Amino acid sequence: MMLVDGADPVSIRIHEKLIGLTPNAPECCIFRVHTQLRKTNEKAYEPQLLAIGPYHRGKDDLRLMENHKLHYLQLLLHRRRESNVETYIKAIRELEGRAREFYAEPISLTTDEFVEMMLLDGFFIIELLRKRTMKVLMDEYDPIFQLGWMFYSLMRDLLLFENQIPFFLLTKLFEMTEVPNRQNNLIDVAIHFIRVSLPCGGHICLSCDGSLQNIKHLLALVYKSFTSPSVEIGIGWSIVHEEEWSSIPSAIELQEAGVKFKKLDKGTLFDIKFNNGVMEIPLMKIEERSESIFRNLAAYEQYSQNNHLKFFTGYVSFMGYLINSPKDVEFLRRRGIIENFLGDDEAVSTMFKNLGDNAIVFNLHFAELFRNVNKHCRKRQNVWIANLKHNYFSSPWAFISFLAAALLLLFTLTQTIFSILS
Repeated sequence: MMLVDGADPVSIRIHEKLIGLTPNAPECCIFRVHTQLRKTNEKAYEPQLLAIGPYHRGKDDLRLMENHKLHYLQLLLHRRRESNVETYIKAIRELEGRAREFYAEPISLTTDEFVEMMLLDGFFIIELLRKRTMKVLMDEYDPIFQLGWMFYSLMRDLLLFENQIPFFLLTKLFEMTEVPNRQNNLIDVAIHFIRVSLPCGGHICLSCDGSLQNIKHLLALVYKSFTSPSVEIGIGWSIVHEEEWSSIPSAIELQEAGVKFKKLDKGTLFDIKFNNGVMEIPLMKIEERSESIFRNLAAYEQYSQNNHLKFFTGYVSFMGYLINSPKDVEFLRRRGIIENFLGDDEAVSTMFKNLGDNAIVFNLHFAELFRNVNKHCRKRQNVWIANLKHNYFSSPWAFISFLAAALLLLFTLTQTIFSILS
């Protein structure tokens, strides 16, 4: 597109901007979280100790871990009896163009700066995963593993949406530095590492099948490990009216409507079942890092090209309806469905209330569940039976009182009938 002599200045400026405009890359998958999501709890998206990738690089409060990155690289080279990183630099340079396309924003770093960042960040992640999996590689004086708070903070930071680097680059470095006599691939090592950080009691999909071969980054692997095939093809895809799934009563209200709650011992976080008035929910562990993990997985969904796969956003919405007060948390905790490591039921209730704010749900994964629950609650006999059980069968003394009243009523009715007949 050429401009003629004497063109309008505005036309020239727009022409220059169009020339410098970078088209969206098909592999673009690492974004900055937009303001609407951040404003409820901005710290949930910010690293506490570790900067990975370009978005948080160079922040003063994260410089401590830069020395640890160098230290881990030094230990790796020493273990492999190598004197320099020439081979790895060459490999990363060949992948630089593709790696840059993973980021939604243009990266202002030079080629040398970008390659250095990918090298240090990539090997730090790989060595951290390996040390967690292979105890023999641990340094007994490594503060990351000596100080529990540091290790769990790093785990949290590795699962931030803005704190990711391309998984294909990690795979390349992992394969180039493969540990002898070890058959583990990077996906197996990564899942072993993150298992303890997930709010699901350890029930995740561990199969390394073809569906896990196109993982974009570490957070995407965590997300994929939750979505078992039974979830993807199971409940939730039938078309329902909005009023049937837009809300459901809280846990306490559902109990009063005759719904029974049980802990589901098998399945991922999304494998929630509702049959014949019984709701089965997998165990969920709530701790300090849980809100950050939920928020970043939901953020990953919001930027996903698969708009119908909003599992975490749907789950957060579901739990937000179910937990309307601290009493609901207490109720679910007593049923073994929630393990509250925050120590305060009100904190859990507030967390889910905040998580539901600004959550954009296009197609709710739990639509069928919502519909069935509301259908159950609309049946008056279920409410009557629940009230009867609650008021007259909740304790032996209540049952005895009810039985005595029933017998007295029956006796009175019989006496009346005999009086009329006589």
